[in-house]
Amino acid sequence: MKVQAERTIAATERTHLKVNVFGLGYVGCVSAACLAQAGCTVVGIDVDNRKVASINRGHSPIVEPGVSELVKRMIDSRRLHATTTCPAEAADISVMCVGTPSTESGGLDLTYIDIVSGQIGDYIKRLSSYHVVNIRSTVLPGTVENHIIPILEARSSKRAGRDFGVCMNPEFMREGASIEDFSRPPFTVIGQLDRWSGDRVEALYRSVDAPIYRTSIRVAEMLKYACNSFHALKVTFSNEIGNICKTIDIDGHEVMRMMCLDTKLNLSSYYMKPGFAFGGSCLPKDLKALLQYAKQSDLETPLLSSILPSNKRQIERAYRLIAKTGRKRVGVLGLSFKPGTDDLRESPTAELIETLIGKGYSVKIYDEEVSLARLAGRNKRYIDSVIPHISRLMEPSLDAIIEHSDVLVIAKSYRSWEPALANAGKELIVIDLVRALPDPANQGPNYHGICW
Repeated sequence: MKVQAERTIAATERTHLKVNVFGLGYVGCVSAACLAQAGCTVVGIDVDNRKVASINRGHSPIVEPGVSELVKRMIDSRRLHATTTCPAEAADISVMCVGTPSTESGGLDLTYIDIVSGQIGDYIKRLSSYHVVNIRSTVLPGTVENHIIPILEARSSKRAGRDFGVCMNPEFMREGASIEDFSRPPFTVIGQLDRWSGDRVEALYRSVDAPIYRTSIRVAEMLKYACNSFHALKVTFSNEIGNICKTIDIDGHEVMRMMCLDTKLNLSSYYMKPGFAFGGSCLPKDLKALLQYAKQSDLETPLLSSILPSNKRQIERAYRLIAKTGRKRVGVLGLSFKPGTDDLRESPTAELIETLIGKGYSVKIYDEEVSLARLAGRNKRYIDSVIPHISRLMEPSLDAIIEHSDVLVIAKSYRSWEPALANAGKELIVIDLVRALPDPANQGPNYHGICW
């Protein structure tokens, strides 16, 4: 079959790729020009006659440093031209760059996605070669698989992953630095439906100076939203810290500059692991003190003020996972707030245990780092005031916890626990709050992660 034969040709062996770019707004215009510069033959498609005419005259339809000059060079080299209709010539890849504006309720308007998906589906129907649809438009997780692919299949009368390929390839370009960001991004992410699709899209970026990561379509969709939400979070966090600084004549820019010098904790992956709530002697205490100071200074800090309530919701989420099992005998692995310490102050696990006891659960606890005999000072005062009955809940061995439990809650991560858990039996329900077990996807139906 010709489609299958075409698919087996490695994309990286081709001298150049023929690319259709649908949508010539900010992302589409920059992508079309940069792909042409990288050696592809590019056709830009847009319903707006003015955009098409502007590009064909060698002018950028958007205001962006360097783009007009690049468009002119690519038009002059005949590697780029624009049209209002889908081309008749066969191409290797169609890149979808149409807008996804907000609806009145804040959701995504997929009108342009629907129109272009139908056009590309009609285009694929005419082709005998394996064509890849590469989505650069920002869409919510599940949109490609549940919305775009069905339109492509219906209009082409072909099957995704068999007769044509699909990838999600989010862009991370900043306005004002788009050419630089296209050529030297932090990374290139390709969410692929199948390996052949990913190979073809990866070939687009042979000249790009950045690592390439291949993942699932849904991860790639979600990554764009996670990144933009984090950027918005950083702006708002910096503003709230700056506002507090101003009340006591501190330069907020100097505080944030020095904060960014810490690449071990502040600008790192250290705290960027979904899981259970935070605790300990520092984070809750210092955040409460800062919030109280801001209140005394008549400052509103909506972002900072939302952190502790959100943290408490994660403890409530853990309880709901346990309650959903319908079982009452619960074993908890870990009591202190993190591995490598016996510090029980503000431990979210202790709060979870209190909730369970109050709801009538039979709870047993094992933590090899918490020795009741040597607890003193603040730790002892915490136990006496918050969980005074802890001594009768603690067990001396992991085996005793497993024997007691119908539900096992992992609140601290230790590799030494894995052999015992592996032999615990299929009926034991495991609720993992810290991603302690390797390869969660293959742990079986009785394994549940709090965020995965």
